Amino acid sequence: MPDNDNSYPCVDIRENDLLELSRDVLDALLRDHTTGRNIFWATHDYEALGSGYDYHSEIVPELITGDNGMVIRPRVLKSKENQTDRAKDMAEVFTPSWVCNAQNNLVDEAWFGRKDVFNTENSENHTWKPNPKHISFPEGKTWRDYVRATRMEMTCGEAPYLVSRYDTTTGKMIPLEQRIGLLDRKLRVVSENTETSGDWLDWAQIAYQNTYGFEWQGDNLLLAREALLWTFIEYYQAKFDKQPILRSIKYIAYIISWNIWQMDGLKGVVPGSCHEEIEMTDMFSGEGKRKPCQGCLDGGYYHHNGIYCKLRDWGAKDPLTGENNRKIRFIDLINKK
Repeated sequence: MPDNDNSYPCVDIRENDLLELSRDVLDALLRDHTTGRNIFWATHDYEALGSGYDYHSEIVPELITGDNGMVIRPRVLKSKENQTDRAKDMAEVFTPSWVCNAQNNLVDEAWFGRKDVFNTENSENHTWKPNPKHISFPEGKTWRDYVRATRMEMTCGEAPYLVSRYDTTTGKMIPLEQRIGLLDRKLRVVSENTETSGDWLDWAQIAYQNTYGFEWQGDNLLLAREALLWTFIEYYQAKFDKQPILRSIKYIAYIISWNIWQMDGLKGVVPGSCHEEIEMTDMFSGEGKRKPCQGCLDGGYYHHNGIYCKLRDWGAKDPLTGENNRKIRFIDLINKK
């Protein structure tokens, strides 16, 4: 936990609050751009709730709002039994904020060429003190370079390495000035180096466009997306003493829906989308000959017959349309050996 006992009132971002804010925002946070549908549960935890909650069902607003508004909750608010089951079934282990901070500090130490850029750790009691001064940048690098730097959290869960609204293991809220996520740091830099709302929004959008994460389970994915969205609102409000307009919130939700996506991290495909294929029909018996997924047999990212996950390349134009909406498969960003 941070070296500060102040706290914000609520860990859980309620889907009913998102719905009240805007149905379009909630729809965006549930969108899967690879499949063109919504993200899906990808867990058996909710099947006892009935129709629509099974493993392969899409998560739609009606299942998580209204009387169902408390269905999805952060891990720290789940029962101990449920936490244990998910740890066994999906190796779900959430990292304390002080560990996230220590590892994120190593990332920044490498980028800046010096230690203690954003905060100073106290390893004995697992706290940290933020640097109260504006962040200075090494020769040859600017704050804009830092905001544009690509950052990604793999198997992100509720995304504690990206944004740190609360400690995912204790539920303790973390004040804005104490936050340690990779995106938190970018937004701090944006706030320190912009004056107008327009400039802040432009650079905040760039920060989000260069921050990524993927997750298997749909409930965790939604929680991560919600945390990134709420973080945007909180930093804007701290800077300008008002909430951003709905159009700006919608666009950030759209960026998040592309950059925080549902994926089997070992295969680069939509979870569970690999399958056996009927290759041909035997002319004598009439039986179909089945061929297993070659990628699953070989291991690695290539030759899967599942649905490969796509990202949006925010900085490139489509060569056919000229529009800035080029899509690329995640696996194509990985160097082939």
